Amino acid sequence: MKIAILGAGNMGLSFSKSFLKYELIKPENLHLITRNQSKLSKISEEFPKSKISIFEEVQELDADLIIIAVKPQDFQNVAENFRFTLKENQMVLSIMAGMKISKIQKLLNHPLVVRAMPNSPTLLGMGITGYTAAEGISFSQLINIERLLNSTGRSVYLENEDLLDGVTALSGSGPAYFYYIVDAMIKAGVEMGIDENLSKLFVKQTMLGAFHLINNSEKNLEELIKDVASKGGTTEAALRTFEENNLKETLKKGILNAEKRARELNG
Repeated sequence: MKIAILGAGNMGLSFSKSFLKYELIKPENLHLITRNQSKLSKISEEFPKSKISIFEEVQELDADLIIIAVKPQDFQNVAENFRFTLKENQMVLSIMAGMKISKIQKLLNHPLVVRAMPNSPTLLGMGITGYTAAEGISFSQLINIERLLNSTGRSVYLENEDLLDGVTALSGSGPAYFYYIVDAMIKAGVEMGIDENLSKLFVKQTMLGAFHLINNSEKNLEELIKDVASKGGTTEAALRTFEENNLKETLKKGILNAEKRARELNG
């Protein structure tokens, strides 16, 4: 398989590294296309055997799969300025937030589109990606796409494309929510007189341990909370403050606003 990645930013490059790491493609069958001239030398250093191009220079695209990894706000301008023509059998995989299949098909004048929403832990091969496909894409083509997506972590096929905006808000943006909470916990530690590096260590290891408990315990989240929050204790004091300040509702409202923004990105 030959793959071209249009938009060699963080996500495009992390996908490329995963494909090469698991030998899903040969380096010489990877074509990285950037709109930023200043990034050429750095990308060439990281991918010495692959083809690297500036967007404006590409007049023909020799690829079985074209991954579109540009910002959704930039896509219309990019699509209108292609110098190449998509061939009938070429597949398109979009990892742009919010951009619906029908709009991508219209702007590219091309039917074979798969839409996916990965998240930043794909950089470590620990991401999760929700994806869906246009009509007319075969089961074997979807399996090939899933194999590529699974090299970056896990993938889940969704029949209902509308759910991808929710996936964008939940897992696509999700890492930032955890970073936000971790940052607040670290700062609380510092305020209590704990050295910042030590506070980071306590919080990060607590987060890691809590994840493994969620993943391995047969108890639900409510039961796990009760295990820590004994009556009249320290955890209960913290949780009461969270409830009084509607922290859970605020988080839910933020995630729903992220979904709303994902829908707006389609224009």
